[in-house]
Amino acid sequence: MRKTPVTPVQVTGTVLTTRRVDAYHALTVVAPGIAERFRPGHFVAVAVGGPTTSMLTRRVFSVHDVKPDYGGTVEFVFAVRGPGTAWLAERRARDPLDLVGPLGRPFPLPRDPVTCVLVGAGHGSATLFTVADALQGRGCRVDFVLGGDSADRVFGALRARRMGETTTLTTEDGSLGMRGRVTDVLPGVIADVRADAVYACGPLETLRGVTAVAVEFDIPVQVAVEERMACGIGVCMTCVLPVIGDDGVTRMVRSCVEGPVFRGERVRFDDVGTIPFDALGAPGGGTRNVG
Repeated sequence: MRKTPVTPVQVTGTVLTTRRVDAYHALTVVAPGIAERFRPGHFVAVAVGGPTTSMLTRRVFSVHDVKPDYGGTVEFVFAVRGPGTAWLAERRARDPLDLVGPLGRPFPLPRDPVTCVLVGAGHGSATLFTVADALQGRGCRVDFVLGGDSADRVFGALRARRMGETTTLTTEDGSLGMRGRVTDVLPGVIADVRADAVYACGPLETLRGVTAVAVEFDIPVQVAVEERMACGIGVCMTCVLPVIGDDGVTRMVRSCVEGPVFRGERVRFDDVGTIPFDALGAPGGGTRNVG
């Protein structure tokens, strides 16, 4: 059973540090109200462009790290993809930053110590480290599988090697670790460590592949989707996904509110971007069991 979401807060935080991490940028922001409510898998929505900007929608980011310093700090990682993230990349220490969070539903954690494989692609790996901390706090074994297009797009390799029992790295160009994708090596890792569960974050295509592997091994898989979100609070409906409910009925759910974490096998990855004809309320009107 999912826990009731925490109440998010809007704060004007202060940038504490900025750093470049290969192809990515990392900002640490003093945001006490958000930090104290945070659970692994939550995200934040950040206003960009300043108070007079025409960029009205916020940008959403998974949280990489939370610390009690200065009353509570959060760090998020991002790649520059447009004017909003370009503006963020220019922020410096002591700059104000408007954040809302924590948002979404966090990762569910096992009650008993189990072996977990954490899979990340690109800077989606950033969200896995708070998950790893929480799992290890419950006595779980953690193994990492991280990948990216190239060496500079594999996030967190050094930290993963320090934290995990094992760390397997992949790059599509072969510049770091094994040539290929995380899904190429995942079956071997699951078999070698006798994994009980998989946690994953990354592009939808990666999550689709990770889910298929976990299903083949008949182990649970939790995925944090990276859908584009305009509001982050469930109003705009830009981040809907077709997800199968406990009753076997497909519904178009908001990944910012009902997610971003879902059971991988419940997400209809092949139908993302469409409204399946058998989804509840769709023109086809179907409510049949599709589980």
